[in-house]
Amino acid sequence: MTVKPIGDRVLIEIKMSEEKTSGGLVIPQTAQEKTQEGKIVAIGTGENIKVKVGDQVIYDKYAGTQFKIGDKDCLIIKAEEILAVLS
Repeated sequence: MTVKPIGDRVLIEIKMSEEKTSGGLVIPQTAQEKTQEGKIVAIGTGENIKVKVGDQVIYDKYAGTQFKIGDKDCLIIKAEEILAVLS
């Protein structure tokens, strides 16, 4: 399935949180904290989008709409809800 965001929205593949601590303890799925990091997979056609496909970004905690594509967690958000680009 291909998802193409519309307007000033971007599609982000959510980075999954670590399943083990640095000491080797396994963290159960229910106790894992949701990350606010991801990779831009697709962008809309808006003119004010300042990120590109492949950028690693941090986004607002309650931003957008989350869904699954296959086994990957994805998020569609407005470009203005991206807080920073990681380098």
